[in-house]
Amino acid sequence: MHSVHFTAETSSNGVRERDFTVGEVPGALWSPSTGSGRAPLVLMGHGGGTHKKAPAMTGRAQLLVAECGFHVAAIDAPGHGGRPRGAHDEQEIAAMQQAMAAGEPVGPIVVRYNAHLAESAVPEWRATLDALQELPEIGTEGPVGYFGLNMGTAIGVPLTAVEPRITAAAFGLHWPDALAEYARRITVPIEYALQWDDEHIPRQSGLALFDAFASKEKTLHANAGAHKELPRFEADSAVRFLARHLGRAVTSSA
Repeated sequence: MHSVHFTAETSSNGVRERDFTVGEVPGALWSPSTGSGRAPLVLMGHGGGTHKKAPAMTGRAQLLVAECGFHVAAIDAPGHGGRPRGAHDEQEIAAMQQAMAAGEPVGPIVVRYNAHLAESAVPEWRATLDALQELPEIGTEGPVGYFGLNMGTAIGVPLTAVEPRITAAAFGLHWPDALAEYARRITVPIEYALQWDDEHIPRQSGLALFDAFASKEKTLHANAGAHKELPRFEADSAVRFLARHLGRAVTSSA
């Protein structure tokens, strides 16, 4: 079992950011700068082609820390961020680029590639969670949430299906093809976002994945707009959702 090895640290606006590794997997952990005592942990999955500290990821982490006092962790998926690409990564990325250039659907390629990445990423996330729960400020008793869109959903759905420590999850923006079977095994509260006019993911596909979740409490957020036009206020909604289910009050007055 690997432990968390911290490699860098910064702090600003009440948020402490620490880079870490668990084995060979690089990650980032955001925590309140002040205060003691344990707090819930939220795992965040990044989108395809980005990384653990992409602007959207950092912004969501800061919201979760500043408004709820959560600890928030993200790791680079295989072939992303600080991790090298392999021949399979290069092949799939080239296939996606060719499909987009030709005006052909990219969905089948994205689904296939993300499913492949999830095979490695799910055990990496579980090992990372093991290591993070060894930290005194997190511990093993507190609840754990998950927040991830796009590829973050492709990895997060199978992770949540097999990881009983995750007690609430916010997902969105993905096809059901490789995920519906996992979704049927998920019973924790779910919030799901989709874009009504998504040019990549047909509306019925997004609805089919939402429908597949076995959760008694699940909420669908559908917004007008294209794939990359998910409103920023959906991040605020996900924060409130996770605060509600992980037992924290939202302290922001905004």
